[in-house]
Amino acid sequence: MSGKGIHIERLSKRYGEGDTAVFALRDVNIHVAPGEVVGLIGPSGSGKSTLLKCLGAVIEPTAGRMTLGAEVIYDDGWKVRDLRALRRDKIGFVFQAPYLIPFLDVTDNVALLPMLAGVPNADARNSALDLLTALDVQHRAKAMPSQLSGGEQQRVAIARGLVNRPPVILADEPTAPLDSERAMAVIRILNDMARKFETAIIVVTHDEKIIPTFKRIYHIREGVTYEEAGEGRAFE
Repeated sequence: MSGKGIHIERLSKRYGEGDTAVFALRDVNIHVAPGEVVGLIGPSGSGKSTLLKCLGAVIEPTAGRMTLGAEVIYDDGWKVRDLRALRRDKIGFVFQAPYLIPFLDVTDNVALLPMLAGVPNADARNSALDLLTALDVQHRAKAMPSQLSGGEQQRVAIARGLVNRPPVILADEPTAPLDSERAMAVIRILNDMARKFETAIIVVTHDEKIIPTFKRIYHIREGVTYEEAGEGRAFE
């Protein structure tokens, strides 16, 4: 799967009108190439969550333009009719908590999205097993989520985010509950998967353990972004 990454141009989100208007985002510009993992950091209330919700087609921006992969999804209005299908097929989500379905085994947790998209069950499970193997958790394929360690659960969550081969993955504090060793393992996996599948990944984080791994970082404060070069020292 090849895509054109993530392009956010002049994106704004305003709540309210007139004198009571509050801007959560102001002319945000972010570009992430296919195969690249970029960090997004900022204090609480800076606009990180709002930006991720706009990019994930959960809330509607007020103005601007967003391109995911090869498709313009928003240009001063939604350009996609079926936002639910967009989220299912074009965007992978990895959260702070894995949010695995407790009554499905590991394979079916990963295979569920392609099944919902109409992929035959056997093909969906084979794709899930391929990803679980790539993430070195295939030996837990028949286990239930309650039987997994925290690191294993997060790897399964990453597999679920990748299973539809989306051009974009949004990772919201994916290492927050993990110790240093497991946090670095998750970030290494995200980098490996980004390169392998040409996926553009944004990682929202406060985790100082992983910030030095990013080659590029976007800071956001009061709804405004600026970019700086990161160290990228863990993956040279």
